[in-house]
Amino acid sequence: MVIVKIEPEGKTVEYTKLNTVLQLLNKQGLHHTDALVIRNGELLTPDERINQGDELELRKVISVG
Repeated sequence: MVIVKIEPEGKTVEYTKLNTVLQLLNKQGLHHTDALVIRNGELLTPDERINQGDELELRKVISVG
């Protein structure tokens, strides 16, 4: 089980089959430039592996201008 906290919504989702950050972004309908994925304070790249038991934070990038 992988737990993902999505910000700024404050929503939490759980996935049972998730292998990479890119796969997570695809499941959320996001492009790799649309969000930051963080694990234990470390920014992850799209090709980074996700492990069972990980708790991730997905922060959507908001552009104001």
